[in-house]
Amino acid sequence: MTTPDWDGNLMAGPLSELFALDVTTAVLRCRGCGGSAPVAALRVYGPEPGLVGRCPGCDDVLVRVVRTPDAVWLDLGGVTSLRVPAPAGP
Repeated sequence: MTTPDWDGNLMAGPLSELFALDVTTAVLRCRGCGGSAPVAALRVYGPEPGLVGRCPGCDDVLVRVVRTPDAVWLDLGGVTSLRVPAPAGP
């Protein structure tokens, strides 16, 4: 397998179309190894035909993002959970 060209910060742009928050700080749990990592720590391959984010621990595919002319496709099939930091309450 080749070395990734980018890290998970590259997914911030496409994912910002779906989430109204800084998704790079969201923490994913890998279905393969059970490890947790922020989106920014993913090893990202792409960009064509889309971005693929792999687990920094075991290299399993966690996230796929593909932008078409009329849609954004998001596949979280390798993720068992997504934890998003919430702003402090009143």
